[in-house]
Amino acid sequence: MELKTIIVEDEETSREILRNYLTKYCPKVTIVGEAENVDEALVLIRNHKLDLVFLDVEMPKGNAFDLLEQVGDRTFETVFVTAYNQYAMDALNTHASYYLLKPVSIDELIKAVDYVIEIKSKENALENKVLTTHNMDKQGKITIPVQDGFEVLPAKDILYCQADDNYTQIFMKSGDKKLVSKTLKFFEVALTDFGFARVHKSFLVNVNEITGYKKGKGGSVVMSTGKEVLVSASQKSNLLAYFK
Repeated sequence: MELKTIIVEDEETSREILRNYLTKYCPKVTIVGEAENVDEALVLIRNHKLDLVFLDVEMPKGNAFDLLEQVGDRTFETVFVTAYNQYAMDALNTHASYYLLKPVSIDELIKAVDYVIEIKSKENALENKVLTTHNMDKQGKITIPVQDGFEVLPAKDILYCQADDNYTQIFMKSGDKKLVSKTLKFFEVALTDFGFARVHKSFLVNVNEITGYKKGKGGSVVMSTGKEVLVSASQKSNLLAYFK
């Protein structure tokens, strides 16, 4: 697991020490930026999808708690790095993952990183469990991953799915379109009990939304929106079986 991180520290020497320690002893950490104050840190946080922020408490233009308040809801973990132990309770109240005192101990730094990796691994395992085909809602709802979590889609509102390399484009009856980092095969398995048929190597359609069929070697189906979707010759019998 890679942890994308930034270092927020106003002292150049402290930044350099932490950067060197992380580079040498924590290979799973990738430093994507450094900031000297709250304003610079906010820019980095908004421009990167971070897993971890190393955060000094006292800085120019505000402190660590001001920064976290301005960020609001966050998906990254925080490790406080400070010379003052009186902030430990405040750090705990902001759900910090770890609290490091300067001068930073290499052993403690490694423990902090390992702890964050453990937290992230558990989160990812839970999210992946929710997004597997074995956890599709029996009421006909499917979960799809999005950038900041997952979205729940009623299967009946899906018109058809189209393969896009290792991604799938989901076309909704409403006209909305969603690009998901799952293969079409994933959705074929997930939606098979909800009236969806694979009609082509690139298409999976909601049979309940088919309003017509046009003959041909494979032919094509007409969806309720008027959209025509190709049917391959090899999948033609599979499709027509739904209308016997």
